[in-house]
Amino acid sequence: MYSDESSSVVRLNIGGKKFCTTVDTLTHREPQSMLAAMFSGRHTVCKDSEKGYVFVDRDGKHFRHVLNWLRDGVVPNLTDSECSELMREAEYYQLLGLVDGIAEVLNRKKDGEEMDTELTRTDIIKCVQSEKVRLRGVNLSGLDLSKLDLSYVDFSYACLKNVFFSRANLHCAKFRDVDAENTIFHNATLRECEFTGANLRGALLAGANLQSANLQDACLIDCSFCGADLRSAHLQTADLTNANLEGANLEGANLKGAKLNNANLKGANLQRAYLRHVNLRDTHLEGAKLDGANLLGAIR
Repeated sequence: MYSDESSSVVRLNIGGKKFCTTVDTLTHREPQSMLAAMFSGRHTVCKDSEKGYVFVDRDGKHFRHVLNWLRDGVVPNLTDSECSELMREAEYYQLLGLVDGIAEVLNRKKDGEEMDTELTRTDIIKCVQSEKVRLRGVNLSGLDLSKLDLSYVDFSYACLKNVFFSRANLHCAKFRDVDAENTIFHNATLRECEFTGANLRGALLAGANLQSANLQDACLIDCSFCGADLRSAHLQTADLTNANLEGANLEGANLKGAKLNNANLKGANLQRAYLRHVNLRDTHLEGAKLDGANLLGAIR
């Protein structure tokens, strides 16, 4: 254990902000999280030499909410923008219970507000009961469409900002040229979906199944694909600047011409991926698997 022998106290430095907690707090509620893994005793963590603080390179602004969640399981009442920021931290630390809790809070808020969308969740459910559903160009911003079967639905050119698609079945759905900024696709099924030219800036796709999805020319800046399945995905000329692909499976994916500035590919599977002439110099590749990857002309 990485704690004081007598009190089990752990000192954390989160992006310059100092916190004190216990090993039990970090490991009990979410035993599968990154924090639990760090302090399980199975891994070596880096401490500073002076006071024994463990440094984590994240913004410490919301870490107190993370700790409070681990202590008592209560999701804080924050603004929508603050909830989105906390969602990103929860996803980074792999606190899936907190991710779901934040989504529920945001959904309750939206239920009590007047929406400018052209359709409601009930309308969508009625629509998908018919064949060949087309919602092209429709404004669905802010709707909760989580857990629905929306396979083969055509959302092309729609406004999907801040929509909740968590755990939805979107197999073969079309998202061509949609505006889906900050949309939540957490653990959604997106196999063989088309996202050509889509704006997904800031979207959360952690744990999503994107096998053989077409994301060519898509804006994926600041997106989170942590643990996502991107096997054989088409990512040619996509903009993945600052994207988090830690632990993602990109086996056989085509990244020709993709922008990967400051992308996090730690522990990612890039076996047999097409990376010819891709600039990997500013990416984080620690622990990434590159066996059989096509790296001809890649800048490293």
